[in-house]
Amino acid sequence: MRVLITGGAGFIGSHLAEALLERGDSVYVIDDLSTGSLDNIAHLRSHPNFGVAVETILNETVMDRLVSECDVIFHLAAAVGVELIVHDPVGTIETNILGTHAVLKLANRYLRRVLIASTSEIYGKSNKVPFAEDDDRILGPTSRSRWSYADSKAIDEYLAFAYHKQKNLQVTVARLFNTVGPRQTGRWGMVIPRMVRQALTGQPLTVYGDGQQIRSFTFVKDTVRALMGLMDSPNTVGEIYNVGSQNSISIADLAKRIKEMTGSNSEIVFIPYEEAYEKGFEDMRVRIPDLSKIHAAIGYEPAYTLDDILREVINYFKEHPEAV
Repeated sequence: MRVLITGGAGFIGSHLAEALLERGDSVYVIDDLSTGSLDNIAHLRSHPNFGVAVETILNETVMDRLVSECDVIFHLAAAVGVELIVHDPVGTIETNILGTHAVLKLANRYLRRVLIASTSEIYGKSNKVPFAEDDDRILGPTSRSRWSYADSKAIDEYLAFAYHKQKNLQVTVARLFNTVGPRQTGRWGMVIPRMVRQALTGQPLTVYGDGQQIRSFTFVKDTVRALMGLMDSPNTVGEIYNVGSQNSISIADLAKRIKEMTGSNSEIVFIPYEEAYEKGFEDMRVRIPDLSKIHAAIGYEPAYTLDDILREVINYFKEHPEAV
């Protein structure tokens, strides 16, 4: 296939591009490099079936050409990371909603199938665990910028299904749960790369809040395999799927695990949310997906354990000490 990946120079996008090229697809990526990096795709630039455009997806002239020349679109371009979301709420909302609308409009013009990468943030503060795709959503007040990301991604999903219902556009939504792996930066608040880098450099491991938040982490290769499977299946059109892992751990225990696996003497420091982010910051206490729907659809099961993920990230930062 001829595949277009928006946000293709990002962490997940670069791994997806790699996997698609390995199976013989032609891949073109577009990325404005706001959170992505050309370093992520440097090893792909010489591939005869790979191309890249450094541009915003809001440039309709460029996007029109790219969409017209592809068969399918993986729409991964989005604002990412809690720190970015809190400190740039305007950019978050505009990037997510306007960008997704631009992609869907052009996909509809050329009748291209689209997979929209959404997020587990959609579920908000719900206590119904594990989260199933048709569960109700519980979010905080609109005065808290923390929830602007969840709402903007929810609008993305509404837009996707509106195009599917009204215009018969072939769309699939994948809600990603804490994808981790090599090339991911801790710059925007991603907890594992931040803590691994701190442990390897002798800095204190920073745990936000009381550390009792429960999270599950997914290796990027599992996420990529799921995204490709969802796109390849004709039966996933018009549906939402969780993509993640059910192996969970508290953030405090995660810090201890990283200390142990790196052999670090760093101390673990607890930082109040209002100091790490902003006054009144709210967080999700538990974030674990129900994977029964995606398993039934494409047979997906995560292949990598948390220790596998940590080993991969630790090795990456040892090999790339300049990474931040």
